[in-house]
Amino acid sequence: MAAAAHAAGVSTIVVPAVDVASFAEVRACCACYPGCAPAYGIHPLYVRNARSADLAALKEWLLRPLPGSPQPVAVGEIGLDLFVTDSAFDRQEQFFIEQLKIAREIDLPVLLHVRRAIDPVLKHLRRIRVRGGIAHAFNGSRQQADEFIKLGFKLGFGGAMTHAGSTRIRRLAASLPLASIVLETDAPDMPPAWLAGGRNTPLALPRINELLAGLRAIDAAELARATTSNAHAALPRLRLQERSGTLPPDDGFGLPIFHKE
Repeated sequence: MAAAAHAAGVSTIVVPAVDVASFAEVRACCACYPGCAPAYGIHPLYVRNARSADLAALKEWLLRPLPGSPQPVAVGEIGLDLFVTDSAFDRQEQFFIEQLKIAREIDLPVLLHVRRAIDPVLKHLRRIRVRGGIAHAFNGSRQQADEFIKLGFKLGFGGAMTHAGSTRIRRLAASLPLASIVLETDAPDMPPAWLAGGRNTPLALPRINELLAGLRAIDAAELARATTSNAHAALPRLRLQERSGTLPPDDGFGLPIFHKE
């Protein structure tokens, strides 16, 4: 998949973990496939089974990557989720707060899960200031978008934007400052309209790029360059690893966010 994505113009794939048990698999994936960069974190829907000791393990993985393996580019995926009604929200907040503190201490950006929980996420970000990062699968208001931007975050747009009925997301993607947008897939989830009911992959990103370029009435190549630059700004270690040769030079589209199943 990584080779096919690179051939299609997607040169870098961020692979976020969801819990401590997935850290080793994410690292192995990124070591095996050129162009893949890891992020480590505890996803809000996985905190129910997480232990306090997992936070210490997370910090260790972020601070001490194995020699020769790609360095983590972010803390993630972390955040809050109010869509799932039995998701232990108090525990979500506890782990989110502690992971923000780790990100602040290590000075790494964060990959944010914000489903139906944008205002609580913003509340904690104002209290615990981090380097910034990406608000993944953004689906909030323009006012909420502006608040994320003020805090140094980019906003991720992907498959949801491709559906004709997603008028609010489309308006946002078309009107927000270009410097605030990154492209993503959230593969294998959130498939675009042309893959409805199927498996999403990073191969969808060029077509997502073309669709957004049409919404913004700009050239697709210009959008690809801009969103790639935005992804580097949000996740500075991506550019550093490209320069060091750990990742291939980025000559394609903005960063997809690729989930492990």
